[in-house]
Amino acid sequence: MIANVALLVRDYDEAIAWYRDKLGFVITDADLGGGKRWVTAAPPGGGCALLLAQAATPQQAASIGHQAGGRVFLFLHTDDFARDHAAMTAAGVRFLEAPRHEAYGSVAVFEDLYGNRWDLLQPA
Repeated sequence: MIANVALLVRDYDEAIAWYRDKLGFVITDADLGGGKRWVTAAPPGGGCALLLAQAATPQQAASIGHQAGGRVFLFLHTDDFARDHAAMTAAGVRFLEAPRHEAYGSVAVFEDLYGNRWDLLQPA
């Protein structure tokens, strides 16, 4: 089981606010000292959590928003696509396309606050 996926962020607090307020993720935040924090963001109900890792070097900072080279990076599953798409749109999440219905389910691509691409997906 994969427990966490590291996601480079510019700032802990702006990332926490976005994932909490736009996606409704559950946040944990522990101070590790020296300006470092262990911050996770996970969908309600569990599953793999994002480890929000504040960039510490220029190379890391240059990778923020580009961790998958412009491809969809993460997949957020839902049991009610219409409900969650509407809620995310109302919260200001930027979708890059209209919802579409594929053989594998209902899907739409959106961007997080840094431009990483995600699929909102209700599997068929």
